[in-house]
Amino acid sequence: MTTRGKDLLKDKTALVTGGGAGIGRAIAERYAREGATVIVTDFNDDAGQQTVADITRAGGNASYEHLNVCNSAEHDALIAKIVMQHGRLDVACNNAGISGAMVPLVEMTDAQWLEVINTNLSGVFFGIRAQCRAMSSAGGGAIVNISSILGQVGFPATVAYTAAKHGVVGMTQTAAIEYGAQGVRVNAVGPTFIKTSWINNIPPDLQSDLLARHPLARFGEAEEVAALALWLSSDEASYITGAYYPVDGGYLAA
Repeated sequence: MTTRGKDLLKDKTALVTGGGAGIGRAIAERYAREGATVIVTDFNDDAGQQTVADITRAGGNASYEHLNVCNSAEHDALIAKIVMQHGRLDVACNNAGISGAMVPLVEMTDAQWLEVINTNLSGVFFGIRAQCRAMSSAGGGAIVNISSILGQVGFPATVAYTAAKHGVVGMTQTAAIEYGAQGVRVNAVGPTFIKTSWINNIPPDLQSDLLARHPLARFGEAEEVAALALWLSSDEASYITGAYYPVDGGYLAA
């Protein structure tokens, strides 16, 4: 993590789910660099605690909480704890998610479907619900939901993932409408294929095909997604809510 930024989140309390690796880790680090006190959650305790250790070592403020995003009670307890310890929750990024099984629609089992939907859709809903309750009663806040380019288009062998990410965009818009008057802004970010450990599982020939679909001719960096999440979380985006922003190197335009 690099040195301090412009303090765009100075004195803010921020939550990042799935902050142990990849995009979530980059967002947690960027929030901390911009002055926020960051609560990092993950299902993988070692990974989440490592993110916190790295943030702290770089001079930031962060703590770790275990969270199973599929469990609504854990979300409620987490938000209550944050409010009790920090006074309020200013920013929340619902990033935690899984890719799930990549199989044709007719071959997907009930268990494979539910695993992805429970994590990527219900898990985000449980988070938004708890966060909106806390933020609306405290005068406002900013929520950023990590969707995907597959929140706008389809892709073979990803029916559960695509359905969930479309749902995240819909929830984002609905929450923005319902809680805007209470000062809560809710936006969604749609990353393309980002250079995280997950992309290493894609065969080289498929990687080449995917690169050809991006006008910028490269995969994105986690830090590029974090930059947009930061902006949407800050007062720089004070009049923006209910929006979906792709970070896709032109994928959706091609």
